[in-house]
Amino acid sequence: MPQLKKPTKKTRIMAIGDIHGDTGLVKKLAEKAKKENIDIIILAGDLTWAETSLKDLIGPFAKAKKDILIIPGNHESVETNAFLAEMYAPYTKNLHGYSFKKRNIGFFGAGTANMGINSIEDSQIFKLLKKSHNKIKDQKKTIMVTHIHPEGSQSEFSGWGGSPAVKKAIKELKPDIAISSHIHEAGGLEENMGKTRVINVSRKEKIFEI
Repeated sequence: MPQLKKPTKKTRIMAIGDIHGDTGLVKKLAEKAKKENIDIIILAGDLTWAETSLKDLIGPFAKAKKDILIIPGNHESVETNAFLAEMYAPYTKNLHGYSFKKRNIGFFGAGTANMGINSIEDSQIFKLLKKSHNKIKDQKKTIMVTHIHPEGSQSEFSGWGGSPAVKKAIKELKPDIAISSHIHEAGGLEENMGKTRVINVSRKEKIFEI
């Protein structure tokens, strides 16, 4: 008789953005990650408040021995993001223009925003997303992580326009899930753009399986 295939183990993911130096929130989320058996933690930018302190923002997650994927927001520089990834290696990975694979899931991303401090050109955001996507495009599922929300998304209710580059990446690269943050009032909003599930995780963590 043919052997039955073992069911593929689901990957549990926790995504959060705009922590802004709130070490109490980090501690709470790290404890929740252990309790909920989270495999991967996504930090979608603005870990700090203008880089006033980097203490205890990633350490609690690293102590929980989880895979941590980080991108810079507009409140920390690309260099600071890279420093934090190196400091808390091997658990922490820099996803800004890079990719990560786990259980046939490909993660790719680009941080900062096209506005505010530490901003970059919108066209550069798309270039970084395309570059990082190329490394994981053969994976069964893909998850895109950005700090800024896509143009035309529900998060624009705040009055802040989204990124045309992120919208273009959703249309052309077709990730299964797109994670963003940046707009605090939009935390928890979910919608579909094409076949992509778009989730805003600004200060409101989202736990899901894929």
